Amino acid sequence: MTKKVAIQGIEGSFHHIVSQTYFEEAVVVQPYLSFSEVVESLMSNNSDVAIMALENSIAGSIIPNYAHINDQDLHITGEYFLEIQHNLMALKGQSVQDIKEVFSHPMALLQCKEFFKQYPHIKLIEDTDTAEVAKRISENQLQGVAAIASVQAAQLFDLEIFAKSIQTIKHNETRFVVVERTPSTHNKAIINKASVKFLLDHKRGSLAAMLNVMSDCNLNLTKIQSLPKIDTPWKYAFFVDITFEKFSDYEKGKAIMKLMAEEFKILGEYKNAKK
Repeated sequence: MTKKVAIQGIEGSFHHIVSQTYFEEAVVVQPYLSFSEVVESLMSNNSDVAIMALENSIAGSIIPNYAHINDQDLHITGEYFLEIQHNLMALKGQSVQDIKEVFSHPMALLQCKEFFKQYPHIKLIEDTDTAEVAKRISENQLQGVAAIASVQAAQLFDLEIFAKSIQTIKHNETRFVVVERTPSTHNKAIINKASVKFLLDHKRGSLAAMLNVMSDCNLNLTKIQSLPKIDTPWKYAFFVDITFEKFSDYEKGKAIMKLMAEEFKILGEYKNAKK
């Protein structure tokens, strides 16, 4: 049975590129303009799996997506790192001086803000999706309007690229996670990364003690992100990614961390895409 994959964005978006690369088999892509709609599609069984951007090497974490995964008790079953190259594109026959407005996703605008300092006449406007803006420009033949999107989007919607690789830092990666309703069915032999969430007692040294457990159990901390616990002012949940060589080390560390934390939750156990 063909897997139905929910993504944020349309054909030509970075999520779409990941959907065509991550899965070994052909998939049916279901595009949505917001991550909330992606999650709703998964929760209502309209999709089998979802792809969600979680962090970018320039702009940092995409905080709402941590909340989506946690609040809906979803499970990370895989990850994919995609090099992000942002390109300025518009209808053919124009120049950058003709462009008055650039619409794009807030993350794309943030990653390219240095480029636009040399063009103060251009107004930057946040939009829902990089590729959707490119499509809109093409369909409506919008003059004086540009998009920031992938090369694939320019090719799909017959736009001219005025400037390539305009992101501030040229090596720009986004980490995407594959999310499902049920935990991973991967063999333990290939699982070498986990995402967990925990709450700690608000006292001196509690986080340091937890980090020491990870170190003592040969767990490598690759990411830590704190989010406020909405119903308890000034209390925070920690979202942590850890990698390991031996699953037995992880199981030992997990057992100890469960005892130490006020709350402990596994968000996913999967294969590290960086190895």
